[in-house]
Amino acid sequence: MQERREFLKNISIFAITPASFFNRLLYSERQLFKISLAQWSLHRAFRAKKIDNLDFARISKSEFEIHAIEYVNQFFKDKANDKRYIAEMKNRAQSEGVKSLLIMCDGEGRLGDPDKKERRKAVENHFKWIEAAKMLGCHSIRVNAASEGTFAEQQKRAADGLAQLTDFATPFKLNVIVENHGGWSSNGEWLAGVMKLVDKPNCGTLPDFGNFRIRDDEWYDRYKGVAELMPFAKAVSAKSNRFDEKGNEIDSDFYRLINIVLSAGYHGYIGIEYEGSELSEYDGVRATKKLLEKVRSELANKK
Repeated sequence: MQERREFLKNISIFAITPASFFNRLLYSERQLFKISLAQWSLHRAFRAKKIDNLDFARISKSEFEIHAIEYVNQFFKDKANDKRYIAEMKNRAQSEGVKSLLIMCDGEGRLGDPDKKERRKAVENHFKWIEAAKMLGCHSIRVNAASEGTFAEQQKRAADGLAQLTDFATPFKLNVIVENHGGWSSNGEWLAGVMKLVDKPNCGTLPDFGNFRIRDDEWYDRYKGVAELMPFAKAVSAKSNRFDEKGNEIDSDFYRLINIVLSAGYHGYIGIEYEGSELSEYDGVRATKKLLEKVRSELANKK
């Protein structure tokens, strides 16, 4: 009888082990980070009107099996105040089971403008995007910290504009996050200093793996920059352009960068932002996703 019980016990263990092992492995990998899709990855198709903004959530899920998205305001610039349109965006995403994470905002003025009136105007220009992001169920809007003047002057001016906008976003329970996006913002030390000056819990960064060109041929070290920005990060962008024959990004060491991200205690979404031209936009997204999944799997197995 004892032998029969042991036999049945062993059968039950083998019956459940493969599935449970796979589930534990998948869960541990997703604990490291999740993958989202930035709308900019398909910017040529959107600009050419080959695809419509309202179809972004469906495309993200059906084409790439990605269930979280990051919008770009350029593709629905005239719809920020159109509540019916924003509601339709939300409904489309929800019907697909796709999560709306943030809106990347461009073209609304310089939050660090040296003219206080222009700076305030830029701040107020972003109010409608805070409201739209809230309707969509996002956690943040991504803004730029453009300014003018010396290193320190630009820090103070950008911090002032960001603080004003962050105060507006607070009742909405939304974050205002800054991407390294050219100029001094692509200097990790500068942008980290701006965050310290703002010193508000809902003002943070969106470190981008590739956007470290300050001007012309002047580049900031991307690994140093990401490390400096990660203590304030509320989102991360995996910028990709070119891949080698092994599927690795040529310009950015994803293994090294993601280790920096995880070492900072970040385990949220890493957004695919393909910007290359050697592959089609769709193939570029797939290549970036494959690389992120490979890195995630290998890092999970090391833990």
